[in-house]
Amino acid sequence: MKWLAALALTLSVASASPTEKRATTPYGIDVSSYQSSINWSTVKANGIQFAYIKATEGTYYQSPSFSSQYTGATNVGLIRGGYHFARPDTTTGATQAQYFLAHGGGWSADGITLPGALDIEYNPYGAECYGLSASAMAAWVTSFSNAYHSATSRYPVIYTTTDWWTTCTGNAGGFSNNNPLWIADYAANIGPLPTGYAYTTFWQYADSGPNPGDADLFNGDSAGLSRMALG
Repeated sequence: MKWLAALALTLSVASASPTEKRATTPYGIDVSSYQSSINWSTVKANGIQFAYIKATEGTYYQSPSFSSQYTGATNVGLIRGGYHFARPDTTTGATQAQYFLAHGGGWSADGITLPGALDIEYNPYGAECYGLSASAMAAWVTSFSNAYHSATSRYPVIYTTTDWWTTCTGNAGGFSNNNPLWIADYAANIGPLPTGYAYTTFWQYADSGPNPGDADLFNGDSAGLSRMALG
């Protein structure tokens, strides 16, 4: 995608620690219904510039907090987007993309909406890889991604860990040309990335901090974050 190629010119592997990057790099949070009461004005005052907010899971769950959280983030001027928690063991990727789109996961070129994110990671309900083979898992992600792209013209961000991706997709390649990566890696510096990725667009570097939810970092500057929202 042209936008991803252009963005790559301003991005590199986020090798510096979060503390070292704070002066120039947009910080964000991701939240769900577990964060039921958020003072978004305080979040904004703390220097947060973007937020990802859980919208859906599988085809059976809509976050009861999504609407208020999304509106709250919007009202204080944050760039924001929705994310979907994948359940590859329940329905197809395309079906879940459509459910996500119908319940808050859309994208528009308004300059403040991030492309939707697919949260695909360790299964909290059972088998780590949801009972799918590596090839079937990669196909499931592709199905979700293509359906989201068909509806919005944007490919979804993929949130994962390198360990899960390696274990459950066989470290499948072919996604780095289209899908921005959001890596979860709670370390001082980012470790190896999934196949094909030279950098991560977002880095979830901690599961707690001074703000609600998880702590995230955009790999670029504020102008780059705005360009990504615009597509």
